[in-house]
Amino acid sequence: MRNEATEQSPGSQVLCNLLERVPLPCWAPVRLFHDDEHLSDVNAAVAEQLARPECADAIRPGMKIALTAGSRGIDRIGEVLAATVDQLKRRGGAPFIVPAMGSHGGAVAEGQIHLLAHYGITEASMGCPIRASMEVVEVGQLPSGERLYTDQLAYAEADLIIPIGRVKPHTDFTGTIESGLLKMLAIGLGKQHGADSLHASGFEQFPWLIPTAGRFLLKQLPVPFGIALVENGYGELALLEAIPAAQIETREGELLENARQRMARLPIEHLDVLVVDQMGKDVSGAGMDPNVLGHYYDQKLPHGPDVQRVVVLDLTSNSEGNATGVGMADFCTERLVKKIDRATTYMNQLTSKTPAGGRLPMTAPSDKLAIQMALSSLRRARHDAIRLMRISSTKDLTNVWASEAVLPDLVATGRAELLGKPLPPTFNDDGNLW
Repeated sequence: MRNEATEQSPGSQVLCNLLERVPLPCWAPVRLFHDDEHLSDVNAAVAEQLARPECADAIRPGMKIALTAGSRGIDRIGEVLAATVDQLKRRGGAPFIVPAMGSHGGAVAEGQIHLLAHYGITEASMGCPIRASMEVVEVGQLPSGERLYTDQLAYAEADLIIPIGRVKPHTDFTGTIESGLLKMLAIGLGKQHGADSLHASGFEQFPWLIPTAGRFLLKQLPVPFGIALVENGYGELALLEAIPAAQIETREGELLENARQRMARLPIEHLDVLVVDQMGKDVSGAGMDPNVLGHYYDQKLPHGPDVQRVVVLDLTSNSEGNATGVGMADFCTERLVKKIDRATTYMNQLTSKTPAGGRLPMTAPSDKLAIQMALSSLRRARHDAIRLMRISSTKDLTNVWASEAVLPDLVATGRAELLGKPLPPTFNDDGNLW
């Protein structure tokens, strides 16, 4: 393999020569097993839920109904929205879709429509209009001072607003209510103004702020029910439930615990290096899920592995250049950096008040050198027993690679299958993993 240089300078050649001598541990392919309950028929599930009297009785012929669509990579979200549109039409409703993704998509309507198209959500595929605007209406102010906003089109033109979203553990805070329908109402549907207003209070306030804001908005907006989605440990849709507005807060808390139990994690206590093939907003709101990494920037989480160094190799195409969360990595590659849309990333970080998420890690010209940089930076590590794992993304923890020192621990969990014998990592002529 040729020597790569991070800069065209004598010093960088010395650095490359030094890194090339850093030994790489052998690793083996492993399959991890997670919760696999999944929903087989989305159309039937939506039809069953909307046929419940508390849902069906809320829909009357001629009603204009706004359905929310977020920016996360939710499994089968296009099917869910299309099935909901169909059922509402059958009842005489006139549904339309509004993006509910805060400042994502560069905080412009065109960017948000483009993001939805990546998930197959278009007017042609949904069978209804998509109405995108960043204009908002202020609907009130909390006693603590936060101003609450909502999408102007939904507020002015819809008889009903039905939030549709995934319930899951949040990446930045822990509470009885985290990511779900209430957060979609408070932040997603509030566009950039709503997201900026609530994030200004800081994530440490979110455990009480999100349910308080959501509770307030449910009283101000014509929300008859919401449709909650829960995924299994493979990121597949496992549960779909229509929840009447009066029950959303209680039921969402219960579904959060359900999602937490299903969530895939790395069944390991300590790693020297974690290599992540891809990060992105379609993977996690934070680009890489801290619940998997075991830390949120410099903050160690009470669950998840203790990971000394994180290497991220690439940015997903569906992230549209948004590299939010790249600051959680210690090392990355030049090809990832070249894909970053700074305006989109910075808008996201400024709105969420987390500039650390946009900071660039130490950057290498190839996968091999990025991993070697991580290995050379380890503290208190035995180089003959490096604990290293490679994953596709923090959302895909099924087929992984694990170094020899990690294999006994994985096998002992009873949730792992060894797929081959340990071998040295293989790279192409550019120094990138196959």
